[in-house]
Amino acid sequence: MAKKNIPLPAPCSLLPDETLWLSPKEGFALMNRLGKEGTPFLFILSYDKTKLFVQPLDDLDDGIFYKLETWRNYPVTKRQKPYRFSVNPVDFDTYKRAFDAIIEEIRSGNTYLLNLTFETPIETDLTLKEIFCYARAKFKLCFKDEFICFSPERFIEIEEDTIATYPMKGTIDANLPNAEESILADQKETAEHVMIVDLMRNDLGIVGTEVTVEQFRYIDRIKAGSKELLQVSSKITAKLPKNWASQLGEIFDRLTPAGSITGTPKRSTVSIIERVENYERGFYTGVFGIFDGKAVKSGVMIRFIEQRERRLYYKSGGGITIDSDAKSEYEELIDKVYLPL
Repeated sequence: MAKKNIPLPAPCSLLPDETLWLSPKEGFALMNRLGKEGTPFLFILSYDKTKLFVQPLDDLDDGIFYKLETWRNYPVTKRQKPYRFSVNPVDFDTYKRAFDAIIEEIRSGNTYLLNLTFETPIETDLTLKEIFCYARAKFKLCFKDEFICFSPERFIEIEEDTIATYPMKGTIDANLPNAEESILADQKETAEHVMIVDLMRNDLGIVGTEVTVEQFRYIDRIKAGSKELLQVSSKITAKLPKNWASQLGEIFDRLTPAGSITGTPKRSTVSIIERVENYERGFYTGVFGIFDGKAVKSGVMIRFIEQRERRLYYKSGGGITIDSDAKSEYEELIDKVYLPL
């Protein structure tokens, strides 16, 4: 898809309740129809799939901008001014109570890995649109003045009849001594990653055949503000039927929510998340993507900022296993609250 040099419009004044959100039945059916027609479209799924946005690219509303690797609908913009950024994270005691509740669920056999998240109030003199334009990330979305994400994590790609997913689990500061060797040798991180790879293998087996782990635990380098992080990913592929484009709604319905941001086993883990987390994820950890008429690219909506009543909230988290340390996981949650500018 060629880049389009489209000037940024003025900030959109549309209120959240004026947005045309679709029900799961309506949204997935529209994805099927547009896919069958070969009509390029953008889709956005909330974490719990209660809200979907599906719209042909030729009719895309003002104030919606996207980047999925080389696919984008806005011009490249470099930051021209310094900025202010401060965070007010959840206190450790509150985090520890949720952490301890998850550990008890793990000991009871109800989950083996759970992605625990919180929202953090932040303050900055940048607008959502400015953060979006300046942020360095492979997958970015700006949805009016409601939310943005600047995510390093692919969800699935489809090209010809091959579907691929890229679960990402395991993070370390790239500047630490022997960082790459340490993260790859870490038993806790390895166990967490293996569980997510196994979950995503099973998920791809629901929609495809010939499931293969093509790359296991390779390193991605991620810019995290002034830091550089190493994150561990794997690549898993499967074969789809030739008419996959007419089944896009079913494919995304079956594969979401993404296993990398829930945990395993998925059904019981999602139920625990609903009880333990103290806020609504909304579109955070949901999925967005583009069908360009022939292929699909999509990303998981992590590194996420939401605007409510003129205040900004950054949502972040990390995977918890029986070997997790509460203090380390708490610090990782805070480390992930950054602007990659």
